[in-house]
Amino acid sequence: MVMQPVLEIFAADDFALWPVGEHESYGYLVLNGELTPAEVGTAVMRIADCNDFEPEEEHGPCPTDPLGRFLHGLLTMPDLFAAGGFRVTDNSTGTVLVEPGCCNGLETWRDWLEVLDGTGCSYFGHDPSSVAERVGDTVRLTLDAHAKNGSPVIELPVDQVRTLVTGAQQDLRNFLSLAGTWAEQHLPAHAAAVTAALARALDLEPTQ
Repeated sequence: MVMQPVLEIFAADDFALWPVGEHESYGYLVLNGELTPAEVGTAVMRIADCNDFEPEEEHGPCPTDPLGRFLHGLLTMPDLFAAGGFRVTDNSTGTVLVEPGCCNGLETWRDWLEVLDGTGCSYFGHDPSSVAERVGDTVRLTLDAHAKNGSPVIELPVDQVRTLVTGAQQDLRNFLSLAGTWAEQHLPAHAAAVTAALARALDLEPTQ
């Protein structure tokens, strides 16, 4: 069983502000510390794009240069969004048991801690409507709670899920560290601000 932080991505054929990889739309990019520079560029582009809208007036005027304009929302919005979440897959069968749906974001990954130690239940977007529910000493994972013809379901021990969440959180931290190094190379004038914004978008402590 594996839990991975994944970012929903789109094709970026016309993007030219920094190097990015080639990806099909509506796929997922697994975030960790082993991505290539182009893959990191794709992830930073996508997270910035998720927040690429005009901030409120108090956040200052939007820059006129293309790079400053594209990064403006990421660098100034107080509440950031990163489309995706923690995906859970049974590697022995290839069965996906939790897949982030529409409107779910990586910034809400701590909902998994609510499942373990709080309310005991969390939903992860829709289409599919994946849900995790704590039932005693187990966590029940349902790929699509609204599926008309049934859905893959599995129950895992709470301690196993806690280990999976800890591993996925470390993957996010490793990605953030890698992205910080990438930003110093590709966005030197904005590196510190971009890295801090990515930390907020992923609900992580800033890197040192």
